[in-house]
Amino acid sequence: MARKSWIQREKKRQKLEQKYHLIRRSSKNEMSKVASLSDKWEIHGKLQSPPRNSAPTRLHRRCFSTGSSRANYRYFGLSGHILREMVHTGLLPGATRSSW
Repeated sequence: MARKSWIQREKKRQKLEQKYHLIRRSSKNEMSKVASLSDKWEIHGKLQSPPRNSAPTRLHRRCFSTGSSRANYRYFGLSGHILREMVHTGLLPGATRSSW
């Protein structure tokens, strides 16, 4: 189980990312249209003005049940050991246990 403070921090980052998403996207579009280097530096300064935690690269996927950020499968939204337990108990239809 992940610490609750880490989970709350991740939720806060998601809210910030949604809040500043349009500002970042419009600044990046402006930068691609501008040709002069000085104008690009000004736009780059605007891109750095929002908080760091509003950047989408700072977001992590977390397990739906435990909140763990490691070994997370996108399709299921679960971490590896929880996914394995659910497959063994038959809670995920279509997923089969591997045996060789």
